[in-house]
Amino acid sequence: MKVRALLGLLAGLALLLAGCGGGSGASAASPTSGDAAPRTLTVLAAASLTETFNAMKTQFETDNPGVTVRISYGGSSDLASQIVNGAPADVFAAASDATMKTVTDKSLTAAPPVSFATNVLQIATQPGNPKGIATFADLAKPDLKVVVCAPPVPCGAAEQKVEQATGVTLTPVSQETDVKSVLGKVSSGNADAGLVYVTDVTAAKGQVQGVSFPEAQQAVTNYPIAVVKNAPQADLAQKWVALVTGEFGQKTLQAAGFGAPQA
Repeated sequence: MKVRALLGLLAGLALLLAGCGGGSGASAASPTSGDAAPRTLTVLAAASLTETFNAMKTQFETDNPGVTVRISYGGSSDLASQIVNGAPADVFAAASDATMKTVTDKSLTAAPPVSFATNVLQIATQPGNPKGIATFADLAKPDLKVVVCAPPVPCGAAEQKVEQATGVTLTPVSQETDVKSVLGKVSSGNADAGLVYVTDVTAAKGQVQGVSFPEAQQAVTNYPIAVVKNAPQADLAQKWVALVTGEFGQKTLQAAGFGAPQA
């Protein structure tokens, strides 16, 4: 009886050890094999796209686990120069066809750019419009401190088109590198008024007041987007363009005040 009991005990121990061994093997084989490798998508975008592209970044990262979207905002002309000079990027979204042309002329896009939005200028004043600015011509008054974008920047080029269309010549106290810098001058009280896009006034949420003027339609700004040639993350870049031009992107842009893309 003692022998039979001992044999039974040994058999039980063998089964227990086998079970432990099997559990250990399953645990070792199950780590993070299904996790996606971290990847970074680099987007260069016009400063006026800041709020909308930030919203799209959140959506894109949710839809693509393991992907981080890094967006560099600035004046389109500066961003185009960076690409021409070899700065690594996957996507370029510009605030004018002219600045995109700087890149396409060097054959630095993987495919022809696609238009995804339009925008128009608006006068930004301090809240309450204390100077009583009502028209574009009012910006030429000598007692006003007016800020605009520099001519190479799309918002600056648009402002010059309006000058030519109206015959009104402005004498700005400064010319900034992008619309956000212009907006900052007005909201901080360092300028009485500035020319920015209608979307920038909307995004400022009461920090400035917008004054529309009909001549702005003489200089509608088109926004093109393209995948950069030899993009490090070409597949993700295509997905980003699809997001921007698709239903979610278009609704986000229109909610911010952008117009429909040009045909």
